[in-house]
Amino acid sequence: MDIPSNPDSQWDCPDYPGEPPISLGYPAGAGSVDVPSPRTVSCMSVLLVVVLFAVAALAEIGGAWLIWQSVREGQPWWWAGLGVMALGAYGFVATLQPDANFGRILAAYGGVFVVGSLVWGMVLDGFRPDRWDVIGCAICVAGVAVIMFGPRSGVE
Repeated sequence: MDIPSNPDSQWDCPDYPGEPPISLGYPAGAGSVDVPSPRTVSCMSVLLVVVLFAVAALAEIGGAWLIWQSVREGQPWWWAGLGVMALGAYGFVATLQPDANFGRILAAYGGVFVVGSLVWGMVLDGFRPDRWDVIGCAICVAGVAVIMFGPRSGVE
């Protein structure tokens, strides 16, 4: 996978046949205001970001869960070792994101982590979220979308 190192070229993805781009810019005819050109994000670019965040969440949450199980729930010590390896893998997965800004990626991933942690608890530990958990998750997902896909003028 060719990952751009220039943050300004983060969305220079190849065109995919039949895939319309998503325009994330300002409305046409914004008056006399000097409006920057909108960046265009392809559906495949969004899919790549989502998949990488999901893999990162599995590695980080899974790694932390394995360590928790070893230390707090009496599972064998090697579960903790597997957890440490999974946490290391998480660190590498984060570097595969197309955006080259470390702070932006980790800030957006924070929202993914919140949602992923609650889903993990539901699936593996029988946790049942209440409406406030669900509302909080919705706010986090909205924050992820704003951080990762909000219109930018190219000056960052």
